[in-house]
Amino acid sequence: MLEILIYLFENYPHVELAPDRDALALKLTAAGFNGDEIDHALDWFSDLSTLNSAEYPASLVHSPATRFYAELEQDRLDTESQGLLIFLEQVGILNPLQREWVIDRVLALDEDEITPDKIKWIALMVLWSQNPNQDYLLLEDMLFNDGNNLSIH
Repeated sequence: MLEILIYLFENYPHVELAPDRDALALKLTAAGFNGDEIDHALDWFSDLSTLNSAEYPASLVHSPATRFYAELEQDRLDTESQGLLIFLEQVGILNPLQREWVIDRVLALDEDEITPDKIKWIALMVLWSQNPNQDYLLLEDMLFNDGNNLSIH
């Protein structure tokens, strides 16, 4: 499913400017993607625009609290992925509220294995969906220039 999300993200970085759901589904089918995955990806993609209205307290943006992961989150996010989220917070790419949005989208992702590369993509999608005019050069550099050639499998 992440392949579909990356395709959508690259072609429609502004969620609200994407064609309607039926037109998008036709384009994705024509691009060779599977119907069930398309439906789930379109739900995931459209939910990006609702993150601001999610029930997170506004004070979370500046929270100094330490994040502890619930068992379900630990099952989906291995230690390396949790460390990446901490790093993205420490260097100022994510604030605590954005971290929660990324975790929300990770948990909504229908993938068995969540790798740090997938976390990077999800973080970039979440950030761009919230502020498409912001420059996320460090995160993009981590995605495209880490010497490993991105693998999303």
